[in-house]
Amino acid sequence: MDPISKEFSKVEKKQQEVADLTIDNIDKIINEIREAQKRLETDPASIGATLNELEQKFKELTAKTLESHKELQKVIVRYEKIVDKKWKNDITIASNPEVFADKEKVLNTTVALHFIREGRFELANTFIKEAQLDIPDTIQTQFHEMYQILGDIKLEKLESAIEWARSKSKELEKRGSTLEFELHRQRYVQLLIDDRREEALAYARKKFPLFHSRHIFDIKRLMCALAFSTRLLTSPYKDLLSSDLWIELQNKFMRDFCNLLGMSSESPLYISVTVGATALPTILKMATIMKEKKNEWSQQDELPVEVPLPDYMRYHSIFACPVSKEQSTEKNPPMMLPCGHVICQESLNKLSRGNSRFKCPYCPHESTANQALRIYF
Repeated sequence: MDPISKEFSKVEKKQQEVADLTIDNIDKIINEIREAQKRLETDPASIGATLNELEQKFKELTAKTLESHKELQKVIVRYEKIVDKKWKNDITIASNPEVFADKEKVLNTTVALHFIREGRFELANTFIKEAQLDIPDTIQTQFHEMYQILGDIKLEKLESAIEWARSKSKELEKRGSTLEFELHRQRYVQLLIDDRREEALAYARKKFPLFHSRHIFDIKRLMCALAFSTRLLTSPYKDLLSSDLWIELQNKFMRDFCNLLGMSSESPLYISVTVGATALPTILKMATIMKEKKNEWSQQDELPVEVPLPDYMRYHSIFACPVSKEQSTEKNPPMMLPCGHVICQESLNKLSRGNSRFKCPYCPHESTANQALRIYF
């Protein structure tokens, strides 16, 4: 990937140079036109010479602009060749065009919601109108509120975020969120930094008792930090000044806001595309092998190979049957035997052979199929 990254950097750099040069030349043309207007106003008789001079300048600046665009095109062509050389595989063999047949509305809705979640409200409205979608205005209103509050947090203004967290206090507490306390903690630290010790103490007395049962250790640290308010940076509590706390606060606010709306903090479209791109090399390799062997993968609910994903992209627990080594599905769910061991439904059916008693594959305990219970992760 290094050659591709280096070449892309060249394209990016050249594109910026060409863009700057083009804008500069356009500005020069505008200035030349204005100068020509002034000369004609003061000396109308010079119209022929003035227009000839303006035409010459225009041709000169246009030629420079076109030449720079040709140079950019050369860099782009070179980049395309490197990409084509690197990826010779036909990625269409790893796709199934029938998957999204008759699902255009679902795809368009997903894209529109992605724009809304990313705060691209004007783009979302245009897309919704052109795709003729029916998306409630309340969703856009809610995310508009989220981005307003998030903008305040980025500017280290906490009033709107604290007010929002206070209004959602019960819901946040049910979900085990620590957002409200962390907002008050950050406001307290702000007062300490501004050398407003008395205000900080009064603020702590008013707000912190509400959280003492869950955050007593953190509250003790914050109160001890009061003694070092004039030199927090060199104190044992300098971690309270970390800029990372503000970034974590922004992420936590977005996550909790989305959770209360019943949505994931990350856009489903972004996650889907990222996972697909991550899995593509593995799927391409498998598709190529199966094509050479003239086989087809007929299992619709799972891939023929496991695709390793980072933990933050795993949203559901996965159970692999210890007998068949296959992952459970809705049609083949995990079943718990009376002894506590778990196997999949298909393995249970094979072991029981109807209603006869069978021995657990992992212990001497015997049971029947109707004694097994389906479990949910």
